[in-house]
Amino acid sequence: MLKLGVNIDHVATLRQARLGVEPRPLEAALICEEAGAWGITAHLREDRRHIQDADMVELVENVQKLNMEMALTDEMLQIATKLKPNSCCIVPEKRQELTTEGGLEVVNNFENICAAVKRLHDNEIIVSLFIDPVAEQIAAAVESGAEYIELHTGTFANTKAGSSERKEELSRLMEMAEYATNLGLKVNAGHGIDYENIEDILKIPHLHELNIGHSIVSHAVMVGMKQAVSEMIDLMKKY
Repeated sequence: MLKLGVNIDHVATLRQARLGVEPRPLEAALICEEAGAWGITAHLREDRRHIQDADMVELVENVQKLNMEMALTDEMLQIATKLKPNSCCIVPEKRQELTTEGGLEVVNNFENICAAVKRLHDNEIIVSLFIDPVAEQIAAAVESGAEYIELHTGTFANTKAGSSERKEELSRLMEMAEYATNLGLKVNAGHGIDYENIEDILKIPHLHELNIGHSIVSHAVMVGMKQAVSEMIDLMKKY
């Protein structure tokens, strides 16, 4: 069964708008679990624009499976190896970006990524690399020792529904998921997935987990977190 990881970053975004104490990311995470989410994802950014260090401590102590999204920096590696979340997904990060803009450059940063993967594995943390659906990057991910990749679906999500561009991007995601699986990687997907485009996302073979944040949190403002998560899970049952 295809699993759902809910990214709760933007619960923290709402809190940080007033620099207050609510809404609490942990409370949202526990509701997500109650609604059937398999895991919780949180991105501790270097600039701490949403999730804070204290949030990560609360989450790792209270949720069943925490996936920590993190940049490839010494600071984040130190935090991850201290907290020991269930898994870490290494992502590219730019301070000026609104959200993650593309996949990790594995080929040209191979030695550093290998060292990070080993360090996380030494602390019994599962490792995923957030990458674009590109064969060279996938092959390098295999060599790095990471168990998972998370295919960046943002380019797909930014195309118009029914367009030739969307069909091409979906075809590329499908082909690269097949390629990665044949090389022994487990494949997740995430970024820009919502209640409408998920119908096409479910055409990608061999997926283990979808990580979805903004669309669920946005919908939760209108219908509540439990219902927002439940509706997404219902759509995923078609997989």
